[in-house]
Amino acid sequence: SFAQALSACSSALSALPHLTRIMASAADLEPIYKAVSGSELTGEVEKDLAGHTTQGAHGVNYHHPSTGKEGSTFYMPCKSLLGEGALVGAVNQVKALGQKKALIVTDAVLVKVGAVKALTDVLDGAGMSYTIYDGCAPNPTIEQVDAGCKLLKDNGCDFVISFGGGSPHDCAKAISMLTTNGGSIKDYEGVDKSTKPMLPMVAVNTTAGTAAEMTRFCIITDDQRHVKMALVDWRLTPTLAVNDPLLMVGMPKGLTAATGMDALTHAIEAYLSTASNPITDANALHAIKLIATYLPQAVEDGKNMKARDMMAYAEFLAGMAFNSASLGYVHAMAHQLGGFYHAAHGVCNAVLLPVVQTYNAKYVPELFIDIAHAMGFVEVGQDKDKAVSAVLDAIKGLNKRLGIPPNIKELGAKPEDFEALADNAMKDACGLTNPHQPTRPEVIELFRQAYEQQ
Repeated sequence: SFAQALSACSSALSALPHLTRIMASAADLEPIYKAVSGSELTGEVEKDLAGHTTQGAHGVNYHHPSTGKEGSTFYMPCKSLLGEGALVGAVNQVKALGQKKALIVTDAVLVKVGAVKALTDVLDGAGMSYTIYDGCAPNPTIEQVDAGCKLLKDNGCDFVISFGGGSPHDCAKAISMLTTNGGSIKDYEGVDKSTKPMLPMVAVNTTAGTAAEMTRFCIITDDQRHVKMALVDWRLTPTLAVNDPLLMVGMPKGLTAATGMDALTHAIEAYLSTASNPITDANALHAIKLIATYLPQAVEDGKNMKARDMMAYAEFLAGMAFNSASLGYVHAMAHQLGGFYHAAHGVCNAVLLPVVQTYNAKYVPELFIDIAHAMGFVEVGQDKDKAVSAVLDAIKGLNKRLGIPPNIKELGAKPEDFEALADNAMKDACGLTNPHQPTRPEVIELFRQAYEQQ
């Protein structure tokens, strides 16, 4: 019976003292696999599932050969609040965390326009105490993280609320992690370098956008090295993510366009990634569909609530995709432009996106069919060449329509820096999952093309 089969599973588990070790080998787990793949269990489960159907995802296979024998991991915050009025629900959730005092990490602009006061009024009403740190600039730096840590400790804060876009979220993540793990934030550059959980963190998002409110990614600028450090760590995932489109209505056109193109880049790079899977594909493709439809509307009329709401969902979906599938060379290169010239991250991505995808399309043209369909070009059918043309033209057209600069020359890039930019890009963790690994001369050439394109 089904119960006997389950009993066999637990016997197999108890007979495995090896499992108490930190690392389990495939051989250790063989008895479990055997117990759950027997014909007896199959028969019982089939009876259980009689009459049920399963729904297939849009993508019907892996895009790339599997990279290992340990499955894939899907990362998400414990709780996420989405939709109009999400902020109201968030206050009750924050109280339920049981923390005493918040460090609110934000930027001076949001304080100046009164947005932060609106948040603190709500916290006052709920009887919660807090200290405000508004020293976070676009592309937050090591020094800003250190200053935030000091303020947190001096004021006895035991959790962090980030309020804003990607920069406050990243700064808050770094502060939360450094407070519990110690050392310098430079120690955590790379993948999963922390050893202790960070402080509880509530990320209240005001852009659509970076998805930093719900990912394990954190980007901090090292001004000495002119590098944007990528910290990728599952412990950097906020405890609670809040995406209320009512907080996004005031975003100016330029910021709406840049953050929206950042989200589109996340979705496209995650779909092409060598670590993608059917879950991340579904997230990425629906994000592309929503962005292609609603980003121009949100830029044209910031008070269009449907467009704002759908863009909030789109950036979250794109975050779900890249948080687990990672990214590619658009981000690896964009981080260097941000580190060298303090150029806006979303704008860097937008300018680089058509150049890098032209390169990628030489190696995985068939993957552009689903992207083309998601953008609404169903007429390309299953023709990969038509799909590639449609997608690249659409990206360039969207950039023009949204007023994105035509090239990285306008972002302050200098040809004499291309070699250093390429060297740093090749060390960036985001490039590891690009569908094809470019050589150093090819990366330099990609920077050159992005410099010259019109």
